[in-house]
Amino acid sequence: MSEIPASIPAVDPALEKTRKYLPWVVAVALFMQQLDGTIVNTAVPTMAESLKVASLSLKSVLTSYTIAIAVLIPLSGWLADRFGTKRVFGFAVAIFTIGSLACGLSLNLPMLVASRVLQGIGAAFMMPVGRIALLRTFPKSGILRAMNFVIIPALLGPLLGPLMGGLIVHWLPWRMIFLINIPIGILGLWLVKKHMPDHKGETLDPLDTRGFLLFGSGVALLSWVLEIFGEHRMDILGVSILAAISLLLIGAYFWHAKRFPQPLLPVDLLRIRTFRVSVVGGFVTRLGISGMPFLLPLLYQLGMKFTPWQAGLLVMPQALAAIGMKLLVQRILGTFGHRQVLVYNTILIGLMIAAFSRVGPGTPVWVILIFSAIQGTVSALQFTAMNSLAYADTSDAEASDASTIASTAQQLSISFGIAFASLVTAWFLGGIDRSDSETLVPALHKAYLLLGVVSIASSATFLTLKRGDGANVSGHGRATPATEGE
Repeated sequence: MSEIPASIPAVDPALEKTRKYLPWVVAVALFMQQLDGTIVNTAVPTMAESLKVASLSLKSVLTSYTIAIAVLIPLSGWLADRFGTKRVFGFAVAIFTIGSLACGLSLNLPMLVASRVLQGIGAAFMMPVGRIALLRTFPKSGILRAMNFVIIPALLGPLLGPLMGGLIVHWLPWRMIFLINIPIGILGLWLVKKHMPDHKGETLDPLDTRGFLLFGSGVALLSWVLEIFGEHRMDILGVSILAAISLLLIGAYFWHAKRFPQPLLPVDLLRIRTFRVSVVGGFVTRLGISGMPFLLPLLYQLGMKFTPWQAGLLVMPQALAAIGMKLLVQRILGTFGHRQVLVYNTILIGLMIAAFSRVGPGTPVWVILIFSAIQGTVSALQFTAMNSLAYADTSDAEASDASTIASTAQQLSISFGIAFASLVTAWFLGGIDRSDSETLVPALHKAYLLLGVVSIASSATFLTLKRGDGANVSGHGRATPATEGE
């Protein structure tokens, strides 16, 4: 695989060597990040027992990580232009590795959450800066091959993560799911030192500090409100006031972004219909999808008494099916178009999420595996369709900003989706012992039904698409003007 990028013509031996090894540098960091993002889910019940907290309370371990990424991703491009890709990427890998060590040494839930935030800080800069380095090192003719090489770890992480997490917590202390990142991080740092180019921006726009403070504080406060809501830490009036403040901060950012010359997130891109539908529709759809990787291990381990490694095996078909769908998605989109695919596939996703309400003690394993494979298939089609739609009508000059907004929205929707799934499950439990399978399984079943209904309802957001929307990337039909007023 290492010979793929090397076959691209280089101007001189030094550049040829950089092009040969740079995809490996980015791939190692991406593998570490993707593995960590999926390995934790299977370990949640074991971690909760060790830390003496309810399993649903560990949602903060997952959401704190994704929120840190969402808040800081918009800074990645500016920092890379200011300090150089080599320094920022090396910093990201080092911070992620130190955060992994801190997670493994954590003695309680607050320490673990703080350590996950540290990991999120590193993860927020790794892939965006790695992508910038690739774009500035390879000619356009070689970008696709280099990115295809790098994307392999993104597919292997979700495939190996759940099973590895289950095996580790079954045979070893759960802390090893984080400590396993240490040697990978050290390898990554060595590769950065040897082969990461140091690209800097030719011109540097001023940092939108006010926008960052408004957006970051608003998102962080709203996330914290979702964390405490329903857990009786604060009365409903206090929660409502904090929620209102967080929404005002986010609204103030939108007002600011329309007036600042170089805003942190240029929201004026939302005028493009295909981009707006991709971001907004994708956000709502992911609220239903994102909670499933958190809730399914609870059903399998606490409700159905499977071991952690068995639970990991039960979710592996999702990743395998997703890899298979990658081979078919272009043909499907070309045949049916983005509008039809997104409307009907979103409904299928909701039905599949709701179908897990029929899974419980006594359900044949083969049924669970089929459900898991179908969910992986429709989810992969959905994500690819939404992601490709986001860039269908954006210009080359807008691509970087569009990528930043889309990535930020995706991370926020994952975090809010986990919090929402945990919240509705806790609501259906009604304060009853959360480790009792006789009460947990019915509550999870009701949560799956509600998440399925939310996903089905989100299909309405894609009805605003026109028949030719996305044709620039799918080849289906004829493109129509995507900007309102055209």
